[in-house]
Amino acid sequence: MTSSVGKTADVGWNIGVSRTLPYAAGTVWDFLVSREGVAIWLGPGVDLPRETGAEYETANGTVGEIRSFVEGDRVRLTWRPSDWDHDSTVQVRLSGSGAKTTLRFHQEWLSGAEEREEQRAYWQDVTERVVAALAER
Repeated sequence: MTSSVGKTADVGWNIGVSRTLPYAAGTVWDFLVSREGVAIWLGPGVDLPRETGAEYETANGTVGEIRSFVEGDRVRLTWRPSDWDHDSTVQVRLSGSGAKTTLRFHQEWLSGAEEREEQRAYWQDVTERVVAALAER
């Protein structure tokens, strides 16, 4: 019997990874949308577009389109690595106040349980890399 944990009727297979960081939301946001931050979570070689409908392509071939961009709060986009045959949707969102901010990565429209687990590991690694980069600033 296969597990259906992480599968919904609305968005198919999905995964969420979050971490509360000891930084103000503005500090985390400014890093995430910087070229250095974008290289960590989206891919190298691209500036993050801020207009809905704008397309992007990273140096490693990941392509997509901005679905929404709310300054200081969230970005939602389609995400398709070069070796995938389907799009997924990724949302990066911040919440919190004061000196603590929760960073959330949420990905929808994954192909199945195996891809979901691969992406869980991917976003956990991305989160660790963001934490390390912020600590070095």
